[in-house]
Amino acid sequence: MNYDVFLFDLDDTLLEFDTSEQNAFRNAFTEAGLVEGLDAYRTEYRAISKVLWRQLEEGSTTMEQLNVSRFSQLFDKLGIELDPVSFSETYLTLLGKEAHLIDGVIDMLDSLGDVRLAIVTNGFIKAQIARVACSSLNNRFETIVSSDEAGFQKPRPEIFQEALDRLGVTDKSRVLMTGDSLTSDIRGGNNFGVDTCWYNPNGLENTTDSKPTFEISNWVEFKVNEKATN
Repeated sequence: MNYDVFLFDLDDTLLEFDTSEQNAFRNAFTEAGLVEGLDAYRTEYRAISKVLWRQLEEGSTTMEQLNVSRFSQLFDKLGIELDPVSFSETYLTLLGKEAHLIDGVIDMLDSLGDVRLAIVTNGFIKAQIARVACSSLNNRFETIVSSDEAGFQKPRPEIFQEALDRLGVTDKSRVLMTGDSLTSDIRGGNNFGVDTCWYNPNGLENTTDSKPTFEISNWVEFKVNEKATN
């Protein structure tokens, strides 16, 4: 099967997220004058954030609610008197300055040749556009579709339809969706009816009902799989 339309997740697929989050989190608290206990703050934040992002995938919260709730819950738990709305805006601005490419991504994109490329992300559009723009990914993608902008989050099929509508593509057999998350990227591709590639650098076991068409552990393997489908 020939693919000439490639949809990619962004965080932990093309750009490494942990360092970006850590730096933006630290810098946001530093700007707020709180520099002690940041490791403990971030541990609590990540636990709260993990629950909220899972709720987003399940459709039980919204991007707008998540954006504020992750910090309002954190501040309540730690007894910190900061405005979660303004703090979240600061955090997203700082996150937009953090772009850390995963090894092999640019070589992989260069190897694809004359194809259509788009990013489909559950991240916030403000930060995601800025991160792509300040990286070597800039000007490589025709569109970036984010859940807060589209009004739907992965794994909902509507966000993938939004990507194809923007590209003017109707034939799903031409499309390959690639990402690191079984529950959003691969399940989303399954729900939408396109082939999928699970980027699994840590060799995790698939214990979900999501069924990737391909599985790779690095971007060199993606080239092999892509060629094998032609």
